[in-house]
This record gives sequence, structure tokens and C-alpha cells, in this order.
Amino acid sequence: MAQLAMVMNLDKCIGCHTCSVTCKQAWTNRSGVEYVWFNNVETRPGQGYPRRYQDQDRWKGGWVRTKSGRLKLKAGGRFRKLLTIFANPVLPNIRDYYEPWTYDYENLTNAPLGDDFPVAQPKSLISGEPMQVEWSANWDDSLGGGAEVADADPIVERVRKQAEDKIRLEYERTFMFYLPRICEHCLNPSCVASCPSGAMYKRAEDGIVLVDQDRCRGWRMCVTGCPYKKVYFNHRTGKAEKCTFCYPRVEVGQPTVCSETCVGRLRYIGLFLYDADRVTEAASVADEKELYAAQLDVLLDPNDPDVIAAARRDGIAEDWISAAQRSPVYALAKDYRVALPLHPEFRTMPMVWYVPPLSPVVDALAETGHDGEDVDNLFGAIDAMHIPIEYLAELFTAGDPAPVRRVLQKLSAMRAYMRAINLGDVPDESIATAAGSTGAELAALYRLLAIAKYDERYVIPTAYEVEGRQLEEIGCSLDYDGGPGMYESGPFGEASGRPTPVSVETFHALKDRQTGDGIADPERKRTQINLLNWDGQGMPTGIFPPRHRDSTDGRDGS
Repeated sequence: MAQLAMVMNLDKCIGCHTCSVTCKQAWTNRSGVEYVWFNNVETRPGQGYPRRYQDQDRWKGGWVRTKSGRLKLKAGGRFRKLLTIFANPVLPNIRDYYEPWTYDYENLTNAPLGDDFPVAQPKSLISGEPMQVEWSANWDDSLGGGAEVADADPIVERVRKQAEDKIRLEYERTFMFYLPRICEHCLNPSCVASCPSGAMYKRAEDGIVLVDQDRCRGWRMCVTGCPYKKVYFNHRTGKAEKCTFCYPRVEVGQPTVCSETCVGRLRYIGLFLYDADRVTEAASVADEKELYAAQLDVLLDPNDPDVIAAARRDGIAEDWISAAQRSPVYALAKDYRVALPLHPEFRTMPMVWYVPPLSPVVDALAETGHDGEDVDNLFGAIDAMHIPIEYLAELFTAGDPAPVRRVLQKLSAMRAYMRAINLGDVPDESIATAAGSTGAELAALYRLLAIAKYDERYVIPTAYEVEGRQLEEIGCSLDYDGGPGMYESGPFGEASGRPTPVSVETFHALKDRQTGDGIADPERKRTQINLLNWDGQGMPTGIFPPRHRDSTDGRDGS
């Protein structure tokens, strides 16, 4: 099968949040999802968004391996879900995310003349009441690396249990880096397995995980099941929403909005071919530290003649096979092995990969007066870097520092090897050999990580040719019969598929809910009431039989 995936080079992320803002404008700039960020940038160490989402002892996300070697949802199977279906006890509340706010700007212009300057008091976007701002999507950034927030980082807690001296939060030992996050679009998604109504699904053609808005009943089991907490609840529509990997864009060969607007050009999008029959086996390995290697083994070599023949047999188009052969994500993850998955111990087989940051090592060396690009200095400093390898290993390799160390050594060797070339010196092949590589490989890796052009960073196959006419950007990218899109209930608000009326909510009702000032519209006549989506405010028309006045004594009757 084919899987669209992304790689992010953390060495280049400057924490500007351009990706977050453009994603917000494109996907969640509307009522009901004010607190939602499909793409967010976290400062590490820190608690993240929502707070401490990585603590699965609390949030029960992802999979666990039983003694018999089978996988089961950490939050429990069907019986447990049935017992808690009307009151899911394991959910982040709004304070775990943050209460979104705006400011009372009207007071600035309407305040009467006086001796004091008027202020714009913050007020909640949910209740409209004045509030005190206490947290936000990246509050950690204000105190990046400081003990005030870093002490609550679950990874800091785990590393400290293993080696107390590895992480010290004194000023001279603080460290920080940025971690952009989107939905992982996993090969083994626990959110899909958690959904009681079958609304969440993984598209067969490209592996993007989506939510069918018509089938979603707002149980929110998917929010619990996702260990990355990248599924959100829209309190206005009563539906679950999540990152869509910008499927209307990728279907016409364009990168996601977050990738297109990234200032640091740190994102890469490409295609993996993988053996779907081996996913469960790979996710079920006994040792968590073997999960990274097992995930790599699932990814197939797109240049292997046997793989090409199998792909053709299973209906993968020729242009998709070609795209997989030119894929930058395959090159970074499998060929060069410098990209690592986020939290493989959750056993979801995530498909967003990360090149760990090296820059703090170089900066630290330069500040001490040493040559920050010299390979001997770099190799010796990796284990003493401000960002402990153990911390990065807890993020990317389930606590195994060896793969992280190999990646940092290869990145260090690349810098030293390419500096000699750029200065006109004779390149030293021993530098590449010391990192288990070759000079040609380091040069190719440098081109991909440092100077790759647009079409090298984004190798995105378009949708199948037979659907081409329906997939032009001038119309809805999924407006064709049987389209696999996320929203099929109408063209308004978050709906963007074929406007087929459904028994629960028609697209007219969705429009009213999206554009109305109130939570519900009690004036709408002949509305079908869906109690699962009822927000509890007021008494919607139709929920009880109409009242009429008795003609004989003037009393109300029914």
C-alpha cells in the first residue's frame, strides 16, 4: 500500500509559528474550534499541547502489548467503551488545552474621557465572560528550558528516573528546541480503532486518516485513543475534527499549507510503499526499543523489482510508483536513516518523522572558542550536548540512545565533510567513514537537507488519472461519486464534500450552526433533533410535542 508521509528537520525550526497560523486560517478559523490547532509548535522541554499529552498513564492513548503478544487499546476494548460511552472519563478538558480568548477592543474606542488609559480586557471566546489568561498553545516558550515548566515535562521525569544527572535545569545547563506537530496519520491508528461509530477511517489510496462527519456521533473515544492528542472535539457541531493532511491540496500535487508556508523550509512530503500485512506484527514486537527498527522493516524499497511488481499487482499507479522512488521522506528515513518517528512506543507506527536537532552542539562548541564544525570536536561533544541524547531518545526511539547518536554523528560528519568542499579543500573520506557513511552519501544528504529545491522537497503524486477532471482546484477536490472525503454533509463551514442530505443534519442545518450567533437556533422550524449533538442549551423546537391552547377554558393543553 501507499502512504503519504512528512519529515521535519528540527535543525531548521525557529519557532516562528507561521505553519500554525496558516493552518489555523485554512482549517480551524471558525466557531467551535477556537482552541484547536491542527498544527502546533511546541517548545521542548515543556508540557506540550494539551498539557502532558505524552503521559499515557493518565490519558490512556495508543496501544499496549498483552502477555500473549497481541495488541489492545490502552483505554480498553469494546466492553469498556460500552460501559463509558455516555461519560468518557479519560478526556482532556479545556484547561488542559487552554481557554481561547480575545480582547475587549471596543472598550478602547468607546471608553469615556478620563485620566487613565482604557485597557482591552481579555474575554473568553467560549463564554464571552472576562477571564484571566493563564495558559496557551505554547506557553512553554516564554520560559523555554526553565524549571517552572520543564519540571512538568513527562520526558524530563522519565529521564531523571533513569539518570538523575542527565537533566539539570540550572541556567547554565538549560536547553530548548522546537517541535512542530501535526496528526501522525499512523499506519496502525489507535484513534480509528477507538471510534464506536466507525466515523474515523484511513484512506486506502494514500493512508490519510480522516473523520466522516455524517457518521460521527461525538462519543470522543477517538480523543482518548490518540496518544498524540491530535483529534479534537468541535463543541458547536458535536463532531470530532483533526488534521486532514490538506488532502484537497495534495490531491492536485500541492504540499500542505504548513509545508508551503514554512519559513525554514524544514518540511518534506513524499510517499512510502509499505507491506500492510506486516504492520500488526511490527507494532507488536516485545521490546519497545525494537519498534523503530521494526517500523523501518515495514517500509519497502520502491526500486526493488519485486516491490514494483507487487505494487502494480495491487493497483498502485505508475506515477505513484515513480513518486515513491523519488520520495524525500523515504530517502531521509530509510536510505540515510537520519529521520526518526515520534514516540514509537505508542505502537501506532507514526508517519511523521523528525531529523533531531544538532545546532545546539555546534553553538555550544563555538561559544567555548572551539571550531564548531570540526568533526573531532563534534563527535566528542555529542554526548555532552546541552540537549541530552537520552531526552531525544525518549522522543524518537522509545528510550534507545544508539540510533539518535548515529543520526547526530552522521549530521556532524556531513557538516565537516561539506565544509572542506565549500572551502576548496580536499574532502576527507575518513570523516564519512567514521560516521558509517560515504562521501557521496553525505553530499547527497547535504543537498537534500540544505539546498533542495521545491520539487525535491515535495514529491507528491496527484490523484488517480481517472479522477483527474473532478480534482481540479476550481471545484471541490472530492466532489465525485463515492469520494472518500472527510466531510460529505455540505459546502458550508467545515463541510466540503458533496451536499447529500442526511437524516441527522442537513447541510442547511450545518450552515445555521456555523453562522448563527448562539449555540443553537431555537427559531428553526421542522428541525430534526439529534440528541447526541444537542448542546443542552434551551429547548430546541421539535424535542417535545407542540403546545396548543384549549378552546373551552383557555388553559394550555397538549
